[in-house]
Amino acid sequence: MAQEELIMKAENRTVKGKQVKALRRAGYLPGVIYGRHLEAFPIQMNAHEVSLKLSKLSSSSLITIDVEGTPHAVIVRDRQRDPIYGRLIHVDFLAVSLTETLRTTVAISLVGEAPVSKLADVVILHNLYELEVECLPQDLPAKIEVDISGLQSVDDDITVADLKLGDKITILTDPEEVIVSVSYAQEKAAAEGEAVEEPEVVEKGKKEEAE
Repeated sequence: MAQEELIMKAENRTVKGKQVKALRRAGYLPGVIYGRHLEAFPIQMNAHEVSLKLSKLSSSSLITIDVEGTPHAVIVRDRQRDPIYGRLIHVDFLAVSLTETLRTTVAISLVGEAPVSKLADVVILHNLYELEVECLPQDLPAKIEVDISGLQSVDDDITVADLKLGDKITILTDPEEVIVSVSYAQEKAAAEGEAVEEPEVVEKGKKEEAE
């Protein structure tokens, strides 16, 4: 599903270097817009407003930034945060063309309840967290929802090949990549010593829930 249009206001920024700290104290968030057909230029935005809006968006969310009357279609490329307080201190926006396809990653979100989770000593593992896709910016989903309600038994899984995103989105990730899998808890424990990056446990069977 295509995203709803989100518009944010910005101003051209002339303040740079050490003076940016004073800009932040005045309630502004510094940023930059750049792109394939656009030379990078600095901007400043209302820090409170932008922080609230960006907290609800993903890296694939399409945004229109109105810079003193000139609109720019962008996605968030990088967010820099204060290492102590965690607040936003700078944002990079990538300008995109609405007539040219874009390659980027989209977050995967699991939805639904898997019947297999009711079995004893079973775990559901979330193995793949994002998908690489190519499409027009306006067709880019904010996230990709994967329904796990079809997981009925141990050894069931959902791969990239199982996804149906329509003809406007091309999936670039290997179709054999496993997004979600089901296994016995003891099999997961035995594999922990070999795994480089341990997948997230989404749901556990009744036996583990009682412990």
